[in-house]
Amino acid sequence: MPGSGTTLRAAYELNRNSYGFEKNKEFYRKAKEQMLTGLTVDELEKKEIGRCDNMKKLGIIDADLLDNGTRHPNLACMKISAYHKSKGWKVELLESYDNLDKYDLVTVSRVFTYTKVPNTIYEDGICLDPKRPELGLKDNVKIGGTGFYLENAPDLPDKIEHIMPDYHLYDEYIQKKIDNGEPRVRYCDYLDFSIGFTTRGCFRKCEFCINKKYDRVFKHSPVSEFLDNTRPGIYLWDDNFMASSDFHQILDELVETGKPFQFRQGLDIRLMTPLKAKKLSQVKYHGDYIFAFDHIEDKELVSRKLGIWRHYTNKSTKLYVLTGYYSQDEKDIENTFERIKILMEYGCLPYIMRYEKYKESKFKSMYIQLARWCNQPGFFKKMSFRQFCVANQEHHRKNSSNPNRNCACYQTMLDFESEFPEIAEKYYDLRFEDLNKYRKEKKYEKRNRLYKLI
Repeated sequence: MPGSGTTLRAAYELNRNSYGFEKNKEFYRKAKEQMLTGLTVDELEKKEIGRCDNMKKLGIIDADLLDNGTRHPNLACMKISAYHKSKGWKVELLESYDNLDKYDLVTVSRVFTYTKVPNTIYEDGICLDPKRPELGLKDNVKIGGTGFYLENAPDLPDKIEHIMPDYHLYDEYIQKKIDNGEPRVRYCDYLDFSIGFTTRGCFRKCEFCINKKYDRVFKHSPVSEFLDNTRPGIYLWDDNFMASSDFHQILDELVETGKPFQFRQGLDIRLMTPLKAKKLSQVKYHGDYIFAFDHIEDKELVSRKLGIWRHYTNKSTKLYVLTGYYSQDEKDIENTFERIKILMEYGCLPYIMRYEKYKESKFKSMYIQLARWCNQPGFFKKMSFRQFCVANQEHHRKNSSNPNRNCACYQTMLDFESEFPEIAEKYYDLRFEDLNKYRKEKKYEKRNRLYKLI
């Protein structure tokens, strides 16, 4: 609200950037006529251009965005941008690896190891040592992130780590995408949510997880550190929030914002207690509650903890189900079905997470069909696996140019059943609506079962 425009005039004369927004037309007219007279758009632009010529230039590359088109912003990139802007740098989100030499500094961040990064970031166009990817970089290039270093990725300096993220870093990129016809909803993570970590660390050290740097969970930052009040929601990326000794206090902080929030990492259902379940079930949560069910060996523990959770809430709950990691054989398929069955019983949705080794399995197509069935709740809630495959075959016959040939989904079902009839008999015909013992309950009233505080 610039009022009479004195602040805008002073900023101009002090060679500082300023922006004013005024809804009152009379105030706008007076400010323009009395304080900004003589400052034409051309003059202001020339002044700004002249200042930019002397500014240091930072190019930021979100490598995952360029290679995979990720739907999630890179938090490190946004913090690096915010810090350098605070120091007077001109910051640009780069959409290619061309012309890197025109920047004083280029930062390349990669979350995923499979993201491709060209060797043009290296002085001689060669990565000297994949285990030490920083060797041989161009003088103005720095790299970081788990995609380069896995669990050994260096932390950002505290002065960058604990700065408000630059939530506008991706604005121009996203606007171009939307102008080209892409739906805004695809970029809601970039546009609608404050993002941060309230805690860091995990003591589990699971083989498949990169979060091995710390052996404990500790408080990382207050919610206010990354909260943009103009954004309607909050996303948390904590490694293992359920293990935090500050669990209740942090939830209180989140509730005080008045905004819906969601933990995007699968919460550790094995650490559920009655107090945690009660507290977590009562907050203003965004979307599904998401937990993880990675190990079949935990089935009794997970079942017990889901019982505690369901004692307090009937809200939509999803669990990540890791497949294809420890093996890629029929036993892993059976274990996947068993975890799906348990989740059906507690009215929870499975989300099949396929470890990349599944592609090497003779049952590759089975993993694909299980994911297609489970990861589409509209089908999963209404159909057994067999019904899902049959429905695919019926669709194929009606729409295919070769209706006499079985579709991949149906053929996969038949082949696996032919080789392992006992597994098919046990799991193929299980239905969510039949096994869900909470289906008919509109409210989750207290049950006779007593839960001990664990």
